[in-house]
Amino acid sequence: MEHVIELINVSKTFKGFSVHNMNLEVKQGYVTGFIGANGAGKSTTIKMIMNLLRPDAGEIRIFGLDYKTHEKAIKERIGFVYDGNVFFEGLNLKDIKRIVGPAYKRWDDTLFKRYVEQFELPLGKAIKTFSKGMQMKASLAIALSHHAELIIMDEPTAGLDPIFRQELLDLLQELMLDGNRTIFFSTHITTDLDRIADYIALIQKGKLVFNQTIHDVAENYALVKGTTDLLDKDTERAFVHIHRAPTGFVALTDNVKEVEHIFGGAVVTERASLEDIMYYMKGRESYV
Repeated sequence: MEHVIELINVSKTFKGFSVHNMNLEVKQGYVTGFIGANGAGKSTTIKMIMNLLRPDAGEIRIFGLDYKTHEKAIKERIGFVYDGNVFFEGLNLKDIKRIVGPAYKRWDDTLFKRYVEQFELPLGKAIKTFSKGMQMKASLAIALSHHAELIIMDEPTAGLDPIFRQELLDLLQELMLDGNRTIFFSTHITTDLDRIADYIALIQKGKLVFNQTIHDVAENYALVKGTTDLLDKDTERAFVHIHRAPTGFVALTDNVKEVEHIFGGAVVTERASLEDIMYYMKGRESYV
């Protein structure tokens, strides 16, 4: 099985917004960062992957299986980590273990105890007393304690302090060492992905813009700076979006080799960060 998640021509329409004709593949054993601005469709896509929303059209397969006939088997193998509390606030971790544990065939009490201790989580305190970071740790402890093969994380670092964000990223790197897990990590904080992501999938206004290795993104995308006299209908085709100013232009390209061929040494080329790519892709909406 090469792909843990497969979305094939998936669409979902709401009033004023839609995920349109999504084709997404998430490779087994890797970390895929799912990026996009707030409202781009990340959470809608994740809800469809989790079978919390049904697509209007298309097919979703998880571990090569479909939800219609294999929902329980699929969800046995998925751990979901949300950016806030998904449990009844009056419960403590002992209560949650007692309720959640029997639902999973591979629940491991010893592993749960280990992660609770590692994350320094109080077993007897109500979840409502937990900080946002502690709630996220609790979700992660539960996901890991039933040996989840696919961990889906929806904005897990949003609102966390920088120190805890680094601790989380270190932990995720450790989890990937054995090669048995796949992580699908949705975020608009793109710097979190520089250290841990193997693949980057960018969604914009409900459409998948690209799904590439982080190496290919770094190789293909760049910021290009030059004087506006270099721009015409022929040269502008090398760019995804162009920002013009009196002093010159800054543009995003997804084809560095073409820029080098067209402009030679007449422009300055710089590496585009994921944040740069998101920003200029958004700017393209008013450009095309």
